Amino acid sequence: MYSVFFHAHQKLDRVAYRHLDSLIEDDVFFPSLKRIIYFEGQRGPDSTNLKNNINVEQPWHFINPFDTNDTEIFKLIEGHYERLVAALKNKESMNAAYEASWLAHALVDGLTPAHHYPYEHEMEALRGGETRHSRKGLVGWMIVHGDTRRDTLKRSLQLVGPKGLLTTHTLFEGGSFSIIAPLRLNDAKPSRDDLITIRQIGITEFFLRYAREIASHDLYRRYYQKGWTPQLARDVRREMAPRMVQIVTLAWYSALCDANLISEPV
Repeated sequence: MYSVFFHAHQKLDRVAYRHLDSLIEDDVFFPSLKRIIYFEGQRGPDSTNLKNNINVEQPWHFINPFDTNDTEIFKLIEGHYERLVAALKNKESMNAAYEASWLAHALVDGLTPAHHYPYEHEMEALRGGETRHSRKGLVGWMIVHGDTRRDTLKRSLQLVGPKGLLTTHTLFEGGSFSIIAPLRLNDAKPSRDDLITIRQIGITEFFLRYAREIASHDLYRRYYQKGWTPQLARDVRREMAPRMVQIVTLAWYSALCDANLISEPV
């Protein structure tokens, strides 16, 4: 399943890069697509190597788009964005590629309906109040220890069993990205108004608008109740996928503006 996630982020990066390329001049400095893709997969935020590293804080790409106090993902997005701008100014190709890739990954994850579900709240309840900071490695994330072996099995099945918390999350993402994989997404190119708007309100506010628009379609609850339906698959294609491409393209474009490598849109 991890290979599906890796492919999905890479696919969205490729489409966003194609649209960015059509918006800027050929001689504008930006890291190559090959280098950006290099920092996906086992070098990206979903890396099993990273998740198994008990000494590293895992990136947290979850958000309730309608909770004004839920701002943790904003800090990650803004951090990657600021470092991308700095790397572009200094024309540091490898650093720019890393930040462009991890920025794109955070933005796409943050628009995924599975990341709008109160996952951490449900996980803490299942684990008796244990927070994510105390879970170490893949085993720590996938096994829920109870008072007895029977209780451990019961709780773990609520996490990874049929319709379990992690199972539903994983299958929704895998199914969504399988739907997206064959799409060309030519209509996902940002408009001139989009370019102007992101320069006016900034990446975080633009991201939040898209997250709220996607959340309004209630895709994750619909999947949990009825599984994949033709209407749900259509909404993934028409509502979610284009916004994912657009937000990545716009973030990269805006970073080039802030690095003074391209002119402000008019």
